[in-house]
Amino acid sequence: MSLFAADPNAKDIYQWVDLFIKAIPYAQAAGMLVTALDKGQASLMLPARDTWSGDTERNRIHTGCLSVLADTACGIAVGTALDEMEPFATLDLRMDYLRSADAGKNLICDARCHRLSRSVAFVTGELRQPGNDEVIAMANATFMRATANKRRTDLDPNAASSAGTGSKPRAQAAPPIHHVSLEAIAEAAKSEQPAIPEGRSPYVDFLGVMQHPQLNAGPIFRLPFRHDLIGNPMLPALHGGVLAGFAETALIMHVVATNPHLEKAIPKAIDFSIDYLRSAKPVDTYAQGITVRQGNRVSLVQVNVWQDDPSRPVASTRGHILMPQ
Repeated sequence: MSLFAADPNAKDIYQWVDLFIKAIPYAQAAGMLVTALDKGQASLMLPARDTWSGDTERNRIHTGCLSVLADTACGIAVGTALDEMEPFATLDLRMDYLRSADAGKNLICDARCHRLSRSVAFVTGELRQPGNDEVIAMANATFMRATANKRRTDLDPNAASSAGTGSKPRAQAAPPIHHVSLEAIAEAAKSEQPAIPEGRSPYVDFLGVMQHPQLNAGPIFRLPFRHDLIGNPMLPALHGGVLAGFAETALIMHVVATNPHLEKAIPKAIDFSIDYLRSAKPVDTYAQGITVRQGNRVSLVQVNVWQDDPSRPVASTRGHILMPQ
């Protein structure tokens, strides 16, 4: 996610973090709380909510919630490592899911900035749940320093003006996974439906993810824009962690949609990585996946995320999925 101090002149790091968290609509909506701070280190808690469940039958937290928490915590760790505040943005984030997280418990991410070069910050994070020392997930992230943080000029005057992050400045256009025309997407949208039956995955319900019918190799998913999904109100832009959570949902649901025999089973993510290509505007966002390889036990899926044009992705992601037996 793209980060910038709410008050660049704030000298006290606790004051800066407090202002920073309050400036992010998604962090406020999620109730994130800083539990510890030090030079180059931060611990951030996500209070338990029924909304964060990704699979009510198995009582698991949606892995996208872990990505949002890790992205935010790693960003705070970078901020505490800087001697003078400056804008910075997530280049990429990788998540390794060691075990499932209990949907009824809080989540805590302990993030540490290991090195600040002139251009890049290198950060890791470990996620746990209170009362258990076992690491649930591990995060690795890199951030670009001294990124632009001017209010964007590429918005339609009638578009919503509030958002979050996940950006690599001046990124080159990456090819779409599928050559889908905007006309085909608009036509498919007429018969879109929720990505998953209501109540089965409350986090997907919270995001409001919709699914278009099969197009080429897989369905297209839509994330409707809402103000509380913003991560950077300065640009504005969507929260980079929200983009990750949406992409993970698309990745998992792509596997379900292309494997009818799975029926009601929700596959489990093994790992997930996202590269941010440009900042995501405060508009509806789309994603489509392709199965790179599918085995009996594990599938590798790639997902592109875009907004106005499928040929100009805002993020490129991939992940391994453990197939239900």
